[in-house]
Amino acid sequence: MLTTFLDILHIFVCGVLMFVVLLQQGKGGGMGAAFGGGGAAQVFGGRGAGNILTRATAVCAGTFMLTSVSLAYLSSSGDRALKARAALEEHKQNAKGTARPKETKTDGSAATPAPPAPPPSPSPPASSTP
Repeated sequence: MLTTFLDILHIFVCGVLMFVVLLQQGKGGGMGAAFGGGGAAQVFGGRGAGNILTRATAVCAGTFMLTSVSLAYLSSSGDRALKARAALEEHKQNAKGTARPKETKTDGSAATPAPPAPPPSPSPPASSTP
């Protein structure tokens, strides 16, 4: 559930971050002027919109980084749990001995292992008569 929440938050913050960055006015005016960045300058003052957009960018970027690191940590924690479980099973197997568990057939009955192959018979000595 936490991973789902972080996924949704991460995608939302990503979209907001892209939007805020595109709204900022660059050296040539940028997309901010096309979407009404000039009108924001009248409301917030000459530099007010720049400060708000800069702060919003910083907050979104920080949130984006935190959600990225959190999702990476949660993703790797599943791998750690799996490795710990495998190590525990291996430890239990070593404690019991090196005997392997019996194989089972698909119908649930125990399968009998194949008998070992007989050793090769010695070849008769070669005769030295021509």
